[in-house]
Amino acid sequence: MKSSLYLLLSIFAFLSCSDNDSNFEPQNETDILKYIKDNNLDATKSSSGLYYVIDNEGNGARPTSSSNVTVAYKGYFLNGKVFDQSNSSGISFGLNRVITGWTEGITYFKEGGNGVLLVPSNLGYGPNGSRSIPGGAVLVFDVKLIKVN
Repeated sequence: MKSSLYLLLSIFAFLSCSDNDSNFEPQNETDILKYIKDNNLDATKSSSGLYYVIDNEGNGARPTSSSNVTVAYKGYFLNGKVFDQSNSSGISFGLNRVITGWTEGITYFKEGGNGVLLVPSNLGYGPNGSRSIPGGAVLVFDVKLIKVN
């Protein structure tokens, strides 16, 4: 009897946690749209749900989702609290080694371009978060694509 109860509780716990990304999507969408309105941004929504603003497209090479790039950035939450940023010379990395929102978003720019990425949690760190980023968090990044390496 006890083992049946534990099994039932385990199944319930698993099922209640199994689709957490979709639970954040409506609230993420509402929060992003409010942020866009409050900050008077001219944002575009991609088919994946990423919102982006191109302040300057740039005029150099355009990266692919597997390119190595150098990007200067500042990452913050919708409330403006900064959780990470590079120096002005940026950092280099492969676009296939970062969150999905970056892999997609950086490809909208050419070298020298800059803008804003508004990353819903399903394209960021998901329901579990990472270190200082809570699960379900919308992330905002000011980005400048310095170089496609």
